[in-house]
Amino acid sequence: MGMNQAVQQFYRLPQLKVLLGVSGSTIWSWTKQGLFPKPIKLSTNVTAWKASDVDAWAQARIEASQSQEVA
Repeated sequence: MGMNQAVQQFYRLPQLKVLLGVSGSTIWSWTKQGLFPKPIKLSTNVTAWKASDVDAWAQARIEASQSQEVA
C-alpha cells in the first residue's frame, strides 16, 4: 500500500448515512438500542465510529441475512 492510500480508520455520521443508506436518526436509534457499534469521541464536537467496528457489524449483517435465505 502506497503512502497516498490512507486506510479508513473512522466513519463520521455523514459517511455512515451514505454507506448504509439510512438516516442519522436510524443510526443513533440503532446505537441506543445496542444494535450498532458505539461511537467514540475524537474531540468535544467530533463523534466517529471505528471503521473496523462498522465493517465487522456490516459483515455480520450480511452473514445473518445469507443464513436466513438458506434456512
